[in-house]
Amino acid sequence: MAVVDTPDRSLPLGRVSARQVVVLVIASAAMVAGLVVIAPALADLPDVWGKLGDGSVEWLTLALVLEALSFVGHAVLFRAVSVEGGGTRIGLRASTEITLAGHAATRLFASAGAGGIALTAWALRKSGMEARDVAARMTTFMVLLYSVYMGSLLFGGVGLYTGIIPGGGSFAMTIVPAIFGGAVIALVAAAQLVKPGEHKLQRWLSPIGDGVRDARGLIRRGNPGLIGAAMWWAFDIACLWACFNAFGESPAVGVLVLGYFVGMLANTLPLPGGVGGVDGGMIGMFVAFGVNPAAAIVAVLAYRFFAFWLPIAPGALSYVTLRRTVATWEAEDAGELEPEPEPEPAALAKPRRTVHHDRSLCHQYS
Repeated sequence: MAVVDTPDRSLPLGRVSARQVVVLVIASAAMVAGLVVIAPALADLPDVWGKLGDGSVEWLTLALVLEALSFVGHAVLFRAVSVEGGGTRIGLRASTEITLAGHAATRLFASAGAGGIALTAWALRKSGMEARDVAARMTTFMVLLYSVYMGSLLFGGVGLYTGIIPGGGSFAMTIVPAIFGGAVIALVAAAQLVKPGEHKLQRWLSPIGDGVRDARGLIRRGNPGLIGAAMWWAFDIACLWACFNAFGESPAVGVLVLGYFVGMLANTLPLPGGVGGVDGGMIGMFVAFGVNPAAAIVAVLAYRFFAFWLPIAPGALSYVTLRRTVATWEAEDAGELEPEPEPEPAALAKPRRTVHHDRSLCHQYS
């Protein structure tokens, strides 16, 4: 019995046309070209392309490894949250496929990763979760992931302004981002107090409150998968740090972290995947903190290559394998296949009888 991967019209990326992809590529190339060619001319800097070729291979290789570990963290957190919601089908493989495919989807849609969110919700729904559970898991995941972001803005900004963290910075560069981070934390925490109701604000805040309570439950139980939230941000920032070192510059840790997070706020702009906005935001912050402009430009461009452009290829491949995974789930739901058992820890695994399956069926898992 063979599993047929039939087209799924509910897939959020199913309506992306070839023309949209071409427009994305051209627009992205134009923005990057503008950053590379115009910025040095305006700042009277050396040729950026020449500097990009002078980077340390050892540091750039380390940057690649660090970025890979960042994606591992994302998959680990997603797995932990999904299993907590009863998503037993979401193993580490499926979590990795969803993480990488969601990354590619984010590049096709603007506005704070809307494409990645849509694809993730679709995959969870196909795994067998009810719509309400999907919303709850997605909210919990976002609360856990972005609590690290907002906490870094708050404590990093206050620390730099007061001198507790070396690096300095003006009120606008430190306290204003700290106020923003603190306000978001307070708003999300207050959502727990909102009771379900028909009012628009209640309908909007109630799921967030549920997500916060579920996140607190995961923390209270000491779920080891929560380390994935710290891994996602820490290794991504470490990739940027390695890129700076590759070109002979090493900003203070506080400057590196705050410049990174403030620059990332440009992801909320209506640009494809934040292309151009994030680059410019980070470079502007680092230059304002006194980092050498030439080093800031080449380091951020190198970082964006590892964090933004390079994962698109494996993301596209993961999208294809995710379709196959979903097809298998659908076949199991239709009774055409027996569900695959969850892998047992090696210490608990018991010897099993050898069962010979039809070769055409085994081929679906190869």
